[in-house]
This record gives sequence, structure tokens and C-alpha cells, in this order.
Amino acid sequence: MKVTAVKTKLIEANKYTLTKVLSESIDNLEENSIVAISSKIVSLCEGNVLPLTDLSKDQLIENEADQFIPKEYSKYGVYLTIKNGLLVPSAGIDESNTNGYFVMWPKDPQKTANNCWEFLKEKFGLNNLGVIITDSTTSPLKWGVTGKTISHCGFMSINSNIGDKDLFNKTLRQTRINVADGLAASAVLCMGESVEQTPIAIIEDVPFVVFQNHVPSIDELKSLRIEIKDDLYAPLLERAPWTD
Repeated sequence: MKVTAVKTKLIEANKYTLTKVLSESIDNLEENSIVAISSKIVSLCEGNVLPLTDLSKDQLIENEADQFIPKEYSKYGVYLTIKNGLLVPSAGIDESNTNGYFVMWPKDPQKTANNCWEFLKEKFGLNNLGVIITDSTTSPLKWGVTGKTISHCGFMSINSNIGDKDLFNKTLRQTRINVADGLAASAVLCMGESVEQTPIAIIEDVPFVVFQNHVPSIDELKSLRIEIKDDLYAPLLERAPWTD
């Protein structure tokens, strides 16, 4: 797998459209590539931002989160939240590299991924192309952030090995590979977290990716999410003091 971070102009809120940024930043795309786009530049381009002076971050987090654990439960005063079916701190709200704004997640990240996929396929005349919208988040019991995919288009997000045989002919019963998050982790690592100014990455040489020539269906997207009651970590999550 090859990951190439793409330098862009300095992106500020409400100054550029996302398609303009993609057009000016990406010179060429090959078949069977994945384009990773930071959720922050999506929101900056789409204007899903709020001046730091308009509302407290606490109130904004509570407004944006689907569910949250009040920050008083955190040693660090941080809200743990569920947003769009994902467990993330602070409902994904960020204020770094924003020039005076709170930046929320895109209002409809799946629609954005679909639109970028269609735009880039047409622009570069491609048959097989993937798009992921990424963000960085923490992992329980580990320091540091890694990339996650918050929406994808153009490929199967999960590869199932259920029913396959292992090296000793044992049938695999539970093994699923989260392709989208694996790609996001690699892309975000190369894109960086501070002053790199590379919020786009192109991922090539991905023989494990199964491309699709359609946007994800509702059923496909639903199949990617696990209800808390069915999650492996349900014993922890169900006992958390969630607020809706």
C-alpha cells in the first residue's frame, strides 16, 4: 500500500468549495485508488462552523452529540460522546487550525463522500475509485490518536472472512476486517495533525479493497453499525451514564 499526502492551500471557513479544493490539489488519480479527505476541511468548506464567541464548547457538544457522558465524569473534563453511531470525544468538535471557529463534523458526511466520489470519478474518468472522510480520535487504554472513517463511498467498508479456513483448516466464525478504518489510520498518519497542511491523501496499491460502482445503500450502511446491546463492549457501554 502506498499513501501520499497532498498539500493544499490554507483552508479557512467559507472561503472555498470542496470541489474547488479537490480540483486544485489533486493533479491525477489512477484506477483503484482511495482518496482520503479530512472531515475538518469538509466542514470548513461547507461552513459547518461556529465562531468561538457564539456559544460555549460545552453547550455545543451537548447540542451536537447523539448521546454524551457529562464531562464531570472525566478526569480531564472531556465529554465522551456518541455521534453518528461512533464513540468519539467532544462529538468530533475541534478548534485547532480553524482561525477562530469551532468546527463540527460535516452535516451529512455520507452525502459528502458520495458527492466527492461522483465528482472525482467524472473528472478523472475512472471506473474504480474510493473516497473516505476521516477524523482522528483516541482509542481506549492507549495514548495518542489514530484515523477513523466517518463515511465512505466506492468500495466495501468491511471484508468478511466468516466461513473461510485458517492455516490449520479451522473455520473462521467472527473475523471481519474493517477496511475503511484501516485505510483511514494510514491516511491520517501521513496527513498529520498540526502544521502539515496536507488534509488530503491518495492511497494506492490496495489489492485488499473490493471496489463498488455505486454509492452505499441504506442497508449496507446499517450493516456497519452495532447497537450497544450487541457490542462486544456492551458490559461497559450499557453501564455508562449516558445523557440523550
